[in-house]
Amino acid sequence: MARPHKCRRVALSPAATAFKPAGVPIRNLEVTRLRLDELEALRLADLEGCYHEEGARRMKISRATFGRLVENARRKVAHALFEPRMLIFEGGTIEMAPKRTFLCDDCSKEFALPFGTGRPTGCPHCQGRRFHRTSRDARGSRRGGPDARGRCRRSTPAAEHTPEPQEA
Repeated sequence: MARPHKCRRVALSPAATAFKPAGVPIRNLEVTRLRLDELEALRLADLEGCYHEEGARRMKISRATFGRLVENARRKVAHALFEPRMLIFEGGTIEMAPKRTFLCDDCSKEFALPFGTGRPTGCPHCQGRRFHRTSRDARGSRRGGPDARGRCRRSTPAAEHTPEPQEA
């Protein structure tokens, strides 16, 4: 029997749940599933430029596990780029990182960022630099309350229950 996966901390949810090549109907594409923990490792290593030690610390996993996640994610993305395939982002044993909530004084919109990412340079909506922390986290609970931490959940793709893709 295989050992269960350790819970992996994910800081940001993807903006989209799928990615496909332009100009190719979905019905003509094979699907590659990229787990959310693999996507997070790819984001930390390639987008933020974290070394494996730092990325592993932020995801609360070992350095070797982080390296395997990055390697698997890069392989899946390369397959999707060159074969071509549709990428679907789902699954994994993850825990969402707790977030800090900010209120922009210029546009009056709220935005949230995970703890440990440093002070934002500006509002993502209007690029304004006048913003402040609110006393609530991204889930609406008071900071430090029982709901301020992420909860580990096992989310696995239901391959056999996946509906036929619709053409976009």
